Amino acid sequence: MFKKIFSIILFSICSAVAYAQSMETYVHQAEYGFSVGLGHYFGDLNTSMQINRPKFSGGIFFRKQLSNYIGLKVAANYALLGYSDAYSHNAAENLRNLSFNTNVWEMSVSGDFNFFKFIPGFEEYSYTPYISLGVGVFSFDPYAYMAGERYLLRPLGTEGQGSSLYPEKQPYNPIAMSIPVGLGVKYSLSEKVNVFGEISYRFTNTDYLDDVSGSYAPDAFPALPDGSPSPSFLLQDRSYELGNSIGIKDRQRGNSLQKDAFVTVHVGMSFNIQSYRCPAVGRRF
Repeated sequence: MFKKIFSIILFSICSAVAYAQSMETYVHQAEYGFSVGLGHYFGDLNTSMQINRPKFSGGIFFRKQLSNYIGLKVAANYALLGYSDAYSHNAAENLRNLSFNTNVWEMSVSGDFNFFKFIPGFEEYSYTPYISLGVGVFSFDPYAYMAGERYLLRPLGTEGQGSSLYPEKQPYNPIAMSIPVGLGVKYSLSEKVNVFGEISYRFTNTDYLDDVSGSYAPDAFPALPDGSPSPSFLLQDRSYELGNSIGIKDRQRGNSLQKDAFVTVHVGMSFNIQSYRCPAVGRRF
């Protein structure tokens, strides 16, 4: 009986030592993966920050683990964003009647911090919430539909950009910077595979994600040779579709004091890259 108890105790100690040794020798080097979800825009056409018109978003990433708590992530993300004054609860915005969609392609670098120690394959360290902060660069190309036809808005200079009548208004840059701030949670299904969910809000340095920022400039768009209004003129102020036009010269069209932003909510899967190191020299078990 004593031998049996002693054997059980010895086996338990050996198992615990072997388990501790395996954790010490396992190194979570990195992970790569993908995610899909939804994106939403906030800006001059969504001043009340409603979340009622989400669109598709997705991405891929590579994360280098600097420790069990800290990682450095490089990501490529896509988001289709869009909104319309028709969705607003503000009567003035309804009357303005503008709308847009845009494809956003973003590259970013972020630092991730795990709240708990994360070691894939070890049950007690298989779960952690995390936060991230980074910097990115993205391209955007706002467009709108009129009579079933798609028009890119930036080349039209809808606020007089590029017109000789408004030399102070230059075409805006279709490349902008973002500051992604994220909050997520991940869980290790095994030593090799993780699943996660993440919400990431992007502050940006552009107010033209939606092609709306300054004031109306209706005189910047001459009529066509046949005397009919140009597509530029018809798209810079679409309030006429609901009645009388409100697009008076120099009248406020958007709020240039506040930059646009967007948010993504993703779920995804990642695959671990791991290695094993030898126990410390001189250690005996």
